[in-house]
Amino acid sequence: MKSFHPIFLFFAILAASSIMAIGIFIAEQSVIGIIVSIIAFIIIMGVGFATKKRMREKGLL
Repeated sequence: MKSFHPIFLFFAILAASSIMAIGIFIAEQSVIGIIVSIIAFIIIMGVGFATKKRMREKGLL
């Protein structure tokens, strides 16, 4: 059985939250909110993938 890494759950929750924020800001017609949410989503996903790569290179996954 594979081990559970809570940091990846944290990144997944943050990414899902930023996607929900995009939808909320679309409903509110806030262009600034939409742009900030998209940027936050890209950064969160990038950090998550970089963390996974570093852990894989160190042999922790």
